[in-house]
Amino acid sequence: MKQVAQLALAVQLPDDENFDSFQSEANQAVVKQLQDFIDGKSALESQPHGFYLFGLGGVGKSHLLHASSAYAALLGKSSLCLSFSELKLLSVEMLDGLEQIDLICLDDLHLIAGDDIWQQAVFDLYNRVVEQNKRLLITGNQSAQQLGITLPDLVSRIGWGYTEQIKVISDAEKIKALQYRALQRGLILHDDVVKFLLNRLSRDMRSLIKTLDILDKASIREQRKITIPFIKETLL
Repeated sequence: MKQVAQLALAVQLPDDENFDSFQSEANQAVVKQLQDFIDGKSALESQPHGFYLFGLGGVGKSHLLHASSAYAALLGKSSLCLSFSELKLLSVEMLDGLEQIDLICLDDLHLIAGDDIWQQAVFDLYNRVVEQNKRLLITGNQSAQQLGITLPDLVSRIGWGYTEQIKVISDAEKIKALQYRALQRGLILHDDVVKFLLNRLSRDMRSLIKTLDILDKASIREQRKITIPFIKETLL
């Protein structure tokens, strides 16, 4: 378990990405299902050990993975979040021993489409997770059948667990989410300010949060409120 401990120490989750900050009414049923999955609560006699989330880029897949890991920690469970954007550059041995962790979260499965070695490694991990009665949460940008995964056994294994598609977040939900995240930082974003951001910049939530980070640091540095003129000076 030395490798797992070192890996866990190297991963730091965003402290504001939890279930409360995931402001999407359309996806609340998915949030509740994730919580039950992590809790181990289910009406089924034998709860699946896997959960597959998929959706377009920017709908909040990574956010939900981070939130799931944070929720597991609140329950006193061990957890780990890893992305295939980094994992695929490393040896598949990085997955060895992870089945000892209560909740393993793997982001962006589509990035290993066409990579037989990594697909086999994920399939083997899934089997070990089942044997150890742990939980595996995976995300991708399409359904398991459309990912381009060439190992049929892995596609089949993913289908054994829960599968949910994350719905696209509406503009109204984006406004609410940004205002919530800003408030957590001690900032107040008025509706006109957030609407200006949506109309002038990328509407992707990941990009909007990065923009909020930039504005937050700039407002602290210059001791100014975040207004439309301030946004124009800072970003445009």
